[in-house]
Amino acid sequence: MDIKNVYKIAQRAMGAQLVRLNAIASNLANADNIAQNPQDAYKPVKPVFETKYFDLIRKRGISTVDAVTVEKMDIEPIKVFKPGHPMADNEGFIYKAPVDVEEEYVDMLEASRQYQNNVEVITTIKALMLKTANMGK
Repeated sequence: MDIKNVYKIAQRAMGAQLVRLNAIASNLANADNIAQNPQDAYKPVKPVFETKYFDLIRKRGISTVDAVTVEKMDIEPIKVFKPGHPMADNEGFIYKAPVDVEEEYVDMLEASRQYQNNVEVITTIKALMLKTANMGK
């Protein structure tokens, strides 16, 4: 395996986790949003990942991942009866963003660990290359 491929694998994986972290941040920032109707309520977003194989190495299974898009999830908003609220509709309901904060925190923790794992890969490769270069001295 060419050393450049290891860097490329880690780079793409880190980029995908960064997209994932940005989506989580957006969801958390909008978790308490409310709307007057279900159509205007915030919809959580999630990245869509795709496995990318290196051309000549596909048979060996060397691959990485790319975040190809970020899509709104098809989840109904949370309907809450609050007749005195200024944003309530004619029936007295407000519509809250269907964001599960605990789930988002778990996702954030996993994404940051995945990102850190790839940082460790790059750090280890760099250290090994430096040790290899110093062997001849």
